[in-house]
Amino acid sequence: MLLELRAENYAVIDHAVATFGSGLNLLTGETGAGKSILVDALALLMGGRAASDVVRHGAEKAVVSCVFEATPGAEAILEANGIDVEGAEILLRREVNISGKGRVFLNNQPATVGVLRQLAPELALVHAQSETTNSFDQSQQRGLLDRYAGIQTALLPGRELSSDLRARLKTRKGIDSAQAGENIRTAYTMWREAREELDRLSGEEQERLRNADLWSFQRTEIAEAAISSADEDEQLESEKRVLANAEKLYTAAMSAHEVLYENEGSAESTLAAAQKHVEELARYDSNFAEAATQIANARATVADISATARHYAENINASPDRLAEIEDRLAALDRLKRKYGRTLAEVIAYGEDVTTKLQEIENRDVLIAEAKKTLAETEHVYTCVASDLTETRTSAARSLEKLAEQQINDLAMKVQFRVEVAPQKEQSFWTAVGWDHVECLIATNAGEPLKPLEEIASGGEMSRVMLALKVSVEEGGADRTRRRIPLPRTLVFDEIDIGIGGRAAEAVGQKLKALASHQQVLCVTHLPQIAAFANQHFLVEKSERDGRTRTQIRQMKEEERTNEIARMISGATVTETSLRHAEQMLKASK
Repeated sequence: MLLELRAENYAVIDHAVATFGSGLNLLTGETGAGKSILVDALALLMGGRAASDVVRHGAEKAVVSCVFEATPGAEAILEANGIDVEGAEILLRREVNISGKGRVFLNNQPATVGVLRQLAPELALVHAQSETTNSFDQSQQRGLLDRYAGIQTALLPGRELSSDLRARLKTRKGIDSAQAGENIRTAYTMWREAREELDRLSGEEQERLRNADLWSFQRTEIAEAAISSADEDEQLESEKRVLANAEKLYTAAMSAHEVLYENEGSAESTLAAAQKHVEELARYDSNFAEAATQIANARATVADISATARHYAENINASPDRLAEIEDRLAALDRLKRKYGRTLAEVIAYGEDVTTKLQEIENRDVLIAEAKKTLAETEHVYTCVASDLTETRTSAARSLEKLAEQQINDLAMKVQFRVEVAPQKEQSFWTAVGWDHVECLIATNAGEPLKPLEEIASGGEMSRVMLALKVSVEEGGADRTRRRIPLPRTLVFDEIDIGIGGRAAEAVGQKLKALASHQQVLCVTHLPQIAAFANQHFLVEKSERDGRTRTQIRQMKEEERTNEIARMISGATVTETSLRHAEQMLKASK
C-alpha cells in the first residue's frame, strides 16, 4: 500500500505531501490544478521516463519520493539487487535535474531505473494518461488472466525450483494441475538446461578436435610427473633446506645434546644434583615434595630433548646426490606450475580438467546421443505442461471476457471484448511462463472488428476498461476456491470519467469502491458521483504567491467534502441545492 507521496519542484508543484490510506483514495480539484501531475510523479517512481521539462521553472532539480508498505516480493527484489531492506517500509526517491539526468535511491541507497521497473509490479500499477498503454503490455495482460485463473507464474528472486517436482515431471506422474505456474517454470528450466548441455557438447567441435593433441600432451606430461601430493613441493623445499645446511644442523644438534646431557656440567647432571638436595629437604619438610617432583620432570624433559637432538644428528643425510635429486625435482615441478597453475593443486586440477575434456571427445557420440535423448524428453514434458497451461488459460479467458464485457458496458461504453490466448509453439517463443500470447481485444463500436487495447484512442476509455478488468478479476474470484495471487497493492487511475455522467458515473464509483475493498486504489476524478465513494478524499488546489503558481494537496474533512462535491455539482458558485444534493450523495455512498 502507498503510504506517502512527496513532490518538490515538480512541474507547477513547489512542495506537496499526501498521506494515503487503505481503500479508495480520490483526488479532485479544479481543471488545471495539477491532479494528473501527482499521478505522473508516481508513474516516474515506478520507472517512467524522465525529462527535464518536469523541473519547476527556476529550480535546479525536481525530487519525487514515496513510501510503500514492504511486500515479500519487493523485499526479495531489493535483496537480489544488493539493497538493504529496512523495516516494514520501502522508500523510493527519484531526482531529475534540468539537464534531464537524474538519480534513483531505494531505502536511501543508490539504485537504477531498472530496479524501479522490477519493483513496480509488486507495488503499484499506474494508469496515467501518459502511461496507460505502456503499463498494460502483453505480459501484464497475461498476468491478469493468470490471476483470474489462479496461476502463479512469477518466481521470487532467490527461490529455487522443487527437485521433487522435476522428478515427477519426468514421469508425468503425481502432477498437481493446480500448480500450473510451478509446473511450467520447472519444465522450462529442465528443457533449457538440456538444450544448453547439448549445445555445449555440439558446439566448437572443430576447436575441440584441434585441441585434442595439445590436451593429450598436457595430460601425459602431468601424469608422468607423478605428483605425490598437492604439497610435495613444500615437503621437498623443507628437505632441501636441511640438506643444504647439514653440517650446521649436525653441529647444532650434537652441541645441544652435549650441553643438555653429555658434558660434565650438563643441564641433566646439574638438575640431578639439585634433585638430590631438594629430596633431602622434602624428607623433613613436605613443602618441598612438589618441588622435587617438578625437578624430576625437568630432568626427564631434558633427557628427551637431548635424545631427540642426538637422533636427529645421527640421521642427517649430507648426501650431495640427494640434494641434486631434490633440486631437479623442484625444477620440474616449477615448470609444471609455470604452465598449468600457480600451485601443485592447480596443476593437478588442470590435469583432471583436460582428462575430462578428452573423455568427452572420446565418448562424444555417446554423450551427444544421451543429451539428445534428454532434450527430447524435456521437450515432451514442456509441450505437455504448456498445453495444459494453454487449456487452463483458454477456459479462464472465456469466463473472464464475458464478465469483463458486462462490467465495461456498465461504464457508459458499448463494446465487444475478447481475451485471446494464442499458443506460439515454436521453440523461440518458449518461456518460463509458457508459450501463450495473451491479448485483450475490443471493439468500441458496433460492426467494427476487434482490435488490441492499445489502439483505443481515449485514455479515459482505457482507464475504464482497466477498471472493469480489475473488478472482474476480483469479483470473479470471490466465490471460487482458488489460490489468491497478490497483485500490485496500489492501483492508480487517471481521468477515468472522461465522457461519462449520470448513472454511468455512479457505476464507475461503485466499481472503484468494490475494487478498493481488496486493494488500495487512487483515482483522479471530475465527477461528484465518483467522488462521493471515497474513503479518503484529497483536494488538489492551485494558488498564486509571489507571482508564481503553486499546487498543493490536502485531505479534506467530512464537512469540507460536502462543499467540494457541491462545487463539482454546481460549479464555482455553491448553492443550497447543490449542498443538499452533495449531502445526499455522500449518505447514499456509505
